[in-house]
Amino acid sequence: MHVVFRESHGLEETAVPTDLGQDPADLAVLSFSDSDLGAFAAGWHRGGGSEGRMPTLRLANLAALLHPLSVDTYAERTLSGAKGILIRLIGGRAYWEYGLTQIEALARARGIALAVLPADGRPDPRLDAASTLPVSTLRRLSELCDEGGAVAAQAALAQLALAAGLYAAPVIGTKTVPEMGAWSPEGGAVPAPDLSPTDAPRIVLTFYRAYVTAADLGPVEALFDAFRARGCAVTGLFVPSLKAPEAARWLAGQIAALAPAAIVNATAFSGKGEDGTSPLDAAGAPVFQVALSSAPETAWAEAERGLSPADLAMHVVLPEVDGRIFAGVASFKEAGARDPGLQFARIAHRPHPARIAAIANRVMAWVGLARAPLAGRRPALVLSTYPGRPWQMAHAVGLDALASAEAVLEDLADAGLPGAPAEDLTGDLADTLGRETLSWPLPEYEAALAALPAPLRDALSDVWGAPETDPACRDGAFQFAATRRGAALVALQPERGTPEAREGDYHDLSRVPRHGYVAFYLWLRRAMGCDALIHMGAHGTLEWLPGKAVALSDACWPEALIGDLPVIYPFIVNDPGEAAQAKRRIGAVTIGHLPPPQRQAGSPERLARLETLLDEFSNADGLDPRRRDRLMADIRAEAQALGVEADLGLEPGLSPAEAITRIDRFVCDVKESQFGDGLHVFGRPPEAASDFDTAPSVAAESAALLGALQGAPVAPGPSGSPWRGRRDVLPTGRNLFTTDPRAVPTRSAHAQGVRLAEDLVRRHLQDHGDWPRQLVVDLWGSATMRTAGEDFAMALHLLGVKPVWDEGSGRVSGIEVLPVALLDRPRLDVTLRVSGLFRDVFPALSALYQKAIRALSQRDEAPDWNPY
Repeated sequence: MHVVFRESHGLEETAVPTDLGQDPADLAVLSFSDSDLGAFAAGWHRGGGSEGRMPTLRLANLAALLHPLSVDTYAERTLSGAKGILIRLIGGRAYWEYGLTQIEALARARGIALAVLPADGRPDPRLDAASTLPVSTLRRLSELCDEGGAVAAQAALAQLALAAGLYAAPVIGTKTVPEMGAWSPEGGAVPAPDLSPTDAPRIVLTFYRAYVTAADLGPVEALFDAFRARGCAVTGLFVPSLKAPEAARWLAGQIAALAPAAIVNATAFSGKGEDGTSPLDAAGAPVFQVALSSAPETAWAEAERGLSPADLAMHVVLPEVDGRIFAGVASFKEAGARDPGLQFARIAHRPHPARIAAIANRVMAWVGLARAPLAGRRPALVLSTYPGRPWQMAHAVGLDALASAEAVLEDLADAGLPGAPAEDLTGDLADTLGRETLSWPLPEYEAALAALPAPLRDALSDVWGAPETDPACRDGAFQFAATRRGAALVALQPERGTPEAREGDYHDLSRVPRHGYVAFYLWLRRAMGCDALIHMGAHGTLEWLPGKAVALSDACWPEALIGDLPVIYPFIVNDPGEAAQAKRRIGAVTIGHLPPPQRQAGSPERLARLETLLDEFSNADGLDPRRRDRLMADIRAEAQALGVEADLGLEPGLSPAEAITRIDRFVCDVKESQFGDGLHVFGRPPEAASDFDTAPSVAAESAALLGALQGAPVAPGPSGSPWRGRRDVLPTGRNLFTTDPRAVPTRSAHAQGVRLAEDLVRRHLQDHGDWPRQLVVDLWGSATMRTAGEDFAMALHLLGVKPVWDEGSGRVSGIEVLPVALLDRPRLDVTLRVSGLFRDVFPALSALYQKAIRALSQRDEAPDWNPY
């Protein structure tokens, strides 16, 4: 039989048939891991494969062989002529069932030496049974593959060649790479770093051991070069995982001994262990997160979201739980030139020079805060103008921004910032900002504007015309509502558009800012020499300017305007969705502050579920488009049920995007109206009585802001309202993160899980005429984050169990067993198979599931209706 290959393309490229175009060779190695393939490529070249001193070799990524036609084509065209085949599988046989079945049959029919190895380090009898080699040979090959590195990969190829009856020369060299160690471009991998003291600021780069073993260190080497060019001493440390206990202890010890000025981390996920600490925090230095994107550069350049849902979860959302500052994307997965000897184009992390430079500049700006005394600081305090009414100058949700600016100035004066006044400035500051201006000559603005990317300059000109026509440009200079307070500058954020369109422009991600707005941020950085920006309260408009949602480029307006300037952002603790915008788009440290006590009125409680859905929508946007669309429908349905859409006059045919925007704005306005007992003053105790101690929170707020202004890390903390049961957010004054594992599954995710479970049972009943008997549900950490727990909720409903949520916090507090009569079907036998990440991030869900099983086992129900 001959396979006729016809190439086609679909929206999901993993399901598209692919012809790799490889001729037969003596040996073939197949793996889902680019790291594996990179190591084997390096090992083959090290052994002289390209000079004919090793058997010929083909390499292929199994991700390109998911379609059955791809497997058939590759088996006939390439593997049929092989003497030996090595396959490394992640997740067992079930994850490549068709491909393994076909290749096993081919190997047995043609006498090919076949080694099928687990990629997780655990023996798998099913993979042993699929192999044609002795178990002893399989174990030796597994040891070499698990070890990693070019030498070990060369030894594995030699072992496979011998098993296939081919000649292989002895492999010279150390076949092991330290489990954890230090790495530098000139010294390679060594067991421990050089701890010699240095006067230069020390930067520690942390990354995975897998990058060393795969010789995939392009972005790490580029970061070495960038920080060395800026006068830093750089140390690279690699580990298999931040959570491996031995590696975590070793890494914490090395970081503490090195005492770096900053840590730049290229590993993914949260690093918190069972004790709630991360080894990256051992030295008390700020930790910056970089993303090594799994997508090619073209996908990033063309996508408004910036990162894929998986990359967003791994490199942004989960690291926020540790309080890391997102510094940007460093590299992209790209195929290099096709190797003629291997007929394979290696995919590796390719550094992006401009992004590497932006990362280094951002880190060094924060390092500069730590290395200079506070007395030399030049901070800018920026206050919002929305909604722009005269009686609401310096508006912020739940915060008295003018009084808070006064409080911050007082704290700065007490800490040693020269010239900051200690007297009461609230009235004076409001009056001064209403009449006083500082100017910047138009020619200086035009010179600074010329440095922006051409697409931004063109868009600015097309929308707003010449700069001299801007309302803020008078008498040949831009006039800004600003005043000096000693070394500090206090200013009102300019209009991004026109006052008439202010309300619509506020959250508009497509609206180009006008010249006066652009000039303001260029003036802060270039003319005023500000070394940090403190935005007083939620929220401004900088993080809502056009550009990518995350992992911005220099052609995105927020980055073009803020550059590498450190942003410190006091933010109301119960608004995680909008805090995320500031964290991910302008690299802000969002310091949570207390909301004012809520007015004791029942009407806003009607909107609690709608507000929760909007927060979920904000988090789902970018992580999971399908869930985002379902939430949009749920939001509109809830708004219709409450009469909100009718009150707002929303037409039925209105686009979902516009409807959600107007509903969100309405809920924001209503949420603000809940604060009936005044506004909070940052770092000051509230005047109204409270049912909890506010002193630790206000002290922590002031300490966090002063610490951040001196380049110190701010401890992470969850978001939510302490007035609605979320006492875990206390004390405030912590760097907000948006993910709350204890609120999973959410109510909307549970509703979707119920639908999934009922569809599954219905389909099985239709196809097989009986109920499902034994089911396995795979739960992955990143997928659970993206969907807020839909798969877990499905598993619970298959059992006949539902979560119970705390009314105040929305957290899952227990389970409720549904009566069999309500289910109208038997309870099903469901086994959960969880990933390591799921286990680490959602430990409460595993405990909840075990509680459900125990509860079901104690019920007096017929065995055919309850298998427990």
